[in-house]
Amino acid sequence: MFYYLLKYVILGPLLRVVFRPRIEGLDHIPESGAAIIAGNHLSFADHFLMPAVLKRRITFLAKAEYFTGPGIRGRLTATFFRSAGQIPVDRSGKEAGQAAIREGLGVLSKDELLGIYPEGTRSHDGRLYKGKVGVAVMALRAQVPVIPCAMIGTFEAQPPGKVIPKVHPVTIRFGKPLDFSRYEGMENEKAILRAITDEIMYAILKLSEQEYVDQYAAAAKAEEAAAAKERKFPRLPLS
Repeated sequence: MFYYLLKYVILGPLLRVVFRPRIEGLDHIPESGAAIIAGNHLSFADHFLMPAVLKRRITFLAKAEYFTGPGIRGRLTATFFRSAGQIPVDRSGKEAGQAAIREGLGVLSKDELLGIYPEGTRSHDGRLYKGKVGVAVMALRAQVPVIPCAMIGTFEAQPPGKVIPKVHPVTIRFGKPLDFSRYEGMENEKAILRAITDEIMYAILKLSEQEYVDQYAAAAKAEEAAAAKERKFPRLPLS
């Protein structure tokens, strides 16, 4: 109930005024049945903009940190995400990927829409990064189509680190559903999972027209952070 209150009364109208989203390809979203919507991830606002424009309810796998923040702000954020139907996923540890897959399959088993960002985290520089294969595993195990989605303009409206977004036009573009039924029963084949994931990322790339980086976003962030630290605190030469 709170989900639809947010969508139609509280948050949805506000988002439409601030971002003035232009929607393309909405007819590619099935009116019923399970499906995965796989998109690029440029901004915190992505979590709310896509649900605001879809006719059907969509559930996202959200990072657990949104549910465990300290203080009043943390509790309010956790309450908001839970009320909006989002599922916390712990991204640390060896079992993190399997936990996300279990949660995602649970959503799909109820013939619902599952939203996922194959990059695993927000892009820190606006480029599109290599996708993780969890989306391919879920598509094969649940035997559902994957609908590519491109968020365009949300990085400029609310880049990482910016709390209050600025008024900026946004385009949300949905592509044709991708059918991977030809790979049924091959969800344990690493090469197949990589091929499916790359096909999904290529479809997102065509929709978004971003620059592509064949590297995981988390690794790229870590490298840049290490380089910045080195510039700030350079190692002294050994005498």
